[in-house]
Amino acid sequence: MRVLLTSWGSRGDVEPLAGLAVALRELGAEARVAAPPDEEFRVLLERAGVPLVPLGPTVASIVVRPKPPTHADAFRLAPELVTARFETLLPAAEDCELVLATGLMPAGARDVAEKLGIRYRLACFHTLGLPSRHFPPGARPGKQSAEGETDNRVLWRQDAERVNALYGEALNRHRAELGLPPVDDVRGHVLGDRPMLAADPLLWPGQDRTDLELEQTGAWILPDTRPLPDGLAEFLDAGEPPVYVGFGSMAAFAPKDIARVATEAGRALGRRVLLASGWAGLTAIDEAEDCFVVGDVNQQALFPRVAAVVHHGGAGTTQAAARAGAPQLVVPRIADQPSWAARVAELGIGTAHPDPEPTVESLSAALAGALAPAVRERAATVAGTIRHDGAQVAARLLLDGADRPA
Repeated sequence: MRVLLTSWGSRGDVEPLAGLAVALRELGAEARVAAPPDEEFRVLLERAGVPLVPLGPTVASIVVRPKPPTHADAFRLAPELVTARFETLLPAAEDCELVLATGLMPAGARDVAEKLGIRYRLACFHTLGLPSRHFPPGARPGKQSAEGETDNRVLWRQDAERVNALYGEALNRHRAELGLPPVDDVRGHVLGDRPMLAADPLLWPGQDRTDLELEQTGAWILPDTRPLPDGLAEFLDAGEPPVYVGFGSMAAFAPKDIARVATEAGRALGRRVLLASGWAGLTAIDEAEDCFVVGDVNQQALFPRVAAVVHHGGAGTTQAAARAGAPQLVVPRIADQPSWAARVAELGIGTAHPDPEPTVESLSAALAGALAPAVRERAATVAGTIRHDGAQVAARLLLDGADRPA
């Protein structure tokens, strides 16, 4: 069986697909990944032995800017990605039996599967984009709901209108070119009947947060056997476990001056600091030996050796820290991050910073809470309950459904 996995988004949207592709390969299937052509993703997929089909522009070209993308940028990007999916996925999926899509609203992926007569599944790493009578939708570019509107049914209907405004014209134009009928509800069309939720059931209890029926598998983890770099290993061995600080792919979304704020907050508590440069480009503020800067690193090997993980609350980092039993301090910025921060605090495995722009004083206080012995003990306990087989569960589900009609 051949499977095409596709996403457009940050590393947190691409790495799980690499993990799923490896699990599919172990069961005898052949998987390829259509994803943004960023060098980081190419190296990641090459390490996993998974073919990369370049899809659309690089993510870095959109987010690594002095200022975050605007609503106008979103209305330019959305049709560009729809076009890229039709142009890229049609030939890439021609010999496949299944297309699985995730990442930024993958309008176009289901349509390619429909044209080819093959199966389609939508996967997500949280439920914030899935309609729910219990929760309002997250922010999305476009005409906003009236101030004071609280009826979730109304809010989700208006969210669907915003999705149509972003993607509908381009999607239906390309569908018409392929002889397919128009779609009047892009969001519902993309989500399908039963989305897969690739998140740990304890960290994100999905079925309670959406009206859709889900197939929750646990997180899709790509095994990482890389050794820690020599300089980092020496730094870890030279003293007490440091505080890790990383904001992943946040780039322009990272808190202002976060490297200085985090370093001084760690020092105020007598802690060494390990900065992950990431797309935000975190660098040391001086030449003191109590701070070390690292690039892409094996978090599975690193996180069990740190005192705490300070991060933005992305799904991947949250679950990696939880699996390692490392206390967390989440400084959420956008999208699903506040929800992950709230769950970390609710479970007692870390703390959530009260606002997105920390000061030395506020970060020190929140970090002190995360470093409390009771939090470390609770984090270790929860780590023993986190699933490690999500990718294998998902792979089996996909292959077991191979004989179902498209």
